Amino acid sequence: MSNWKIYTKTGDKGNTSLIGGTRVPKYDDRIEAYGTVDELNAWIGLIRDQEIDNHSKTILLEIQDRLFTIESLLATDTESKTVKLPSLSKKDVLVLENEIDKMNQQLPELTSFILPGGHPIVSYCHLGRTVCRRSERLVIKLAEKYDIDPLIVTYLNRLSDYLFVLSRYFSKKFGGIESVWNARL
Repeated sequence: MSNWKIYTKTGDKGNTSLIGGTRVPKYDDRIEAYGTVDELNAWIGLIRDQEIDNHSKTILLEIQDRLFTIESLLATDTESKTVKLPSLSKKDVLVLENEIDKMNQQLPELTSFILPGGHPIVSYCHLGRTVCRRSERLVIKLAEKYDIDPLIVTYLNRLSDYLFVLSRYFSKKFGGIESVWNARL
């Protein structure tokens, strides 16, 4: 049995440590950004836990790995140059683009906005997409103050596109109904 404990009590007064040791308030923009990416990662896990095809599960697991990489990059004290971290690459973005293109080939052309829903798995994808968009906004805001790898924003932007197309793919696969938004003008 391990003696390792999940609680450290070091955050009981509202502060936490970045990778590199700097202590910041738990409401710091960096904590908000990587915390939201962590929330997104949980939504991706929920989608992956559904009765879906193995290929989608494999891609979602890879996405979760990339999101952990993003979390670690955002959680690092930008002053700390000695910490060895995983990184994103353009290949990670290409994986998403290739998956989007493959799914899109199987889908009818989209001619108007669609309302989220139609099947529980589709709804999970839309929830993930909206949290992904929030993550993207927070990282863009963070990049105004700190040196943030621009590939993080690119990846999150493409991931939200992937989740939207995945929602449509699952809608078709599971017989969901895409409800078109008809603007009342």
